[in-house]
Amino acid sequence: MTEDTIKRRARGLDRAFDILDFLKEIGQPLRPNDIANGIGSPKSTVYELVASLLERRILEPVGKDGHVYLGRQLYFLGQAHLRHFDLSREADHALQEIVSQTHETAQMCLLNGRKYTVALMKEGERHFRISSDIGENAPIPWTASGRLLLAHLSDQQIIDLIDEGDYILPDGERLPLERFLAEIRQAGIDGFFSFDSVADTFTHCFAAPVKDRNGVAICTLCIVAPRADAKNNYNDYRRVLIESANSLARRINE
Repeated sequence: MTEDTIKRRARGLDRAFDILDFLKEIGQPLRPNDIANGIGSPKSTVYELVASLLERRILEPVGKDGHVYLGRQLYFLGQAHLRHFDLSREADHALQEIVSQTHETAQMCLLNGRKYTVALMKEGERHFRISSDIGENAPIPWTASGRLLLAHLSDQQIIDLIDEGDYILPDGERLPLERFLAEIRQAGIDGFFSFDSVADTFTHCFAAPVKDRNGVAICTLCIVAPRADAKNNYNDYRRVLIESANSLARRINE
């Protein structure tokens, strides 16, 4: 195989992942033409890649108008990944334990490139349920977890990572960079961060890091609770979350 062929296939692989990421972000079936416009790729390239992905069931046709969406083969690949990925399996147990002790919604959260995402969630044991869309990307500065997941980076690395528009909060105000960096440094020292959610007006978010052997946060465990309950049970929720995160870190680093 020539070097040009290798590079051409690598570019095709990058485009294929662009297609999958775009469909995941949009969250609905699209025509190849719309996908090409969305990812800024030549239509002929996208049509060729879509045909290949359909053949391998990575994509599936939807309806009769040429729409395609993420295929069930991705589900089976994901299940195979989970069976052999200790973090997800162990985190699932940790989240259940947090719910049993606090009755609040618990989450495992990760960085997904330049964004933040909820990877796993257990809903709280309440009549009023708080939940999030698993796998949906959000700006890192909007999250309590983001302060902890970036704590190992330098200021310049953080500046380079965060999209400029992500400092604009849902209420239209801009989060000052200096404040964001200071919160990251303090969260790294404390091994914990919490604040009233900027995405809504009624929840408080707690986050604690799960660190690898080098002390880098590979994910966070979180509690999302109504603000009144968070205030009344703050110390207990903080203790349970930190203990759960440290216990999970010990198990996956053994």
